[in-house]
Parts: sequence; C-alpha cells; structure tokens
Amino acid sequence: MPHDWAARWARLADEIAVRDGLTAGVIAIDGRSGSGKSTFAAELVRALADRGRRSVLISTDEFATWDDPASWWPELERDVIGAFEKRHDYVYRPRIWTDGVPSVGPSVWLRWRPILIIEGVTAARRTVANRLTAAYWIDGPEPQERLERTVSRDGEDSRGHLAAWQQFEDGWYAVDGARDRCRVIGIDQRPLG
Repeated sequence: MPHDWAARWARLADEIAVRDGLTAGVIAIDGRSGSGKSTFAAELVRALADRGRRSVLISTDEFATWDDPASWWPELERDVIGAFEKRHDYVYRPRIWTDGVPSVGPSVWLRWRPILIIEGVTAARRTVANRLTAAYWIDGPEPQERLERTVSRDGEDSRGHLAAWQQFEDGWYAVDGARDRCRVIGIDQRPLG
C-alpha cells in the first residue's frame, strides 16, 4: 500500500473517531478481501487510543479458514462478543497455520475494553447487526487489484485460495447485504465533512 494511502487511512480514522463519538460498544469493519480493512482497523485503534479510548481488535482471520469461511461465527460470538457484553475478558482460540494447514491454536487471553472492534470479511453480518454500535464497509479497488494485494500479502502459493475466496465473498454479500447496513468508506473518497 503506498505511503500516501497509509496517511489517508490515518486521517480517515482520526475523523471517524472524532465525528462518530466512538466511546463504547461493538464496531464492525467489513468489506471484501484486499480492500484495506486491516489497515483501517489498526488506524482506528490508534486514533481511539490517541483520544484516551481503550479498544480491543479481533480479526475474523483468526477464525476463518479456506474450508470454513463463515460458519465459525458462533465461536466468535460466544468467546468474544458474549464476553464483551458480560464485561468479561476475552479468551478464544485463534487458528494457526502450519505449512498451509489450519488448526485450532492455544488460548489467547485479552483484557476487556469498552470498545470491541471486529474486523474482517463477514464482520457486520446480518446476525449481529442489531448488536453493533457502528458498522463500516471499506470499499476497495476492483477484484483483480484486490487479488494482487492479497497475493502480495499472503504469497503466490495462496493465489488459488484467494481467488476462490473472492467467489465466496460474491455469494456471501449477495445474500447477506452487509454493505447496505454499513457506513461506506473508502480510501479514494473525499473527507467525510
């Protein structure tokens, strides 16, 4: 991602942290692979921290696998969203990858914070929409550019899986309609003012 884009994401995160008054609740950052969700999420965590607002960031990538792109949600809902709502620390078991094969990893323990950010494909899914304080959809470039971004990040060996993942996204979002429920933002958009 060009340096200029990183600066734009940082400015956008600062603007959203101020304008949307994010002080507590569950925030979803959704969008297609390679659109910039992870970059924006990290910048939003930073922007909130700069304003004294504590948050925890959980990525759907810690649960999803090539063979199970979406049905792991009850685990995230129980161990992360449920813990957030009860004001309990988060204890969950992310997937770890060894030689391209996922398995359930050791438990991760994170302290409860008043803001929970869930970032990744399917994060703003319909089943959680009524429990979200805010939901953002990251508009990214065309599919081929997004594919090249993800291949650059994950390696050429992943190209086939990533192309299949884009097809999964097409079907998922056609049915779930997450973009319609989210505030749409993108790196190429003008400031929100």
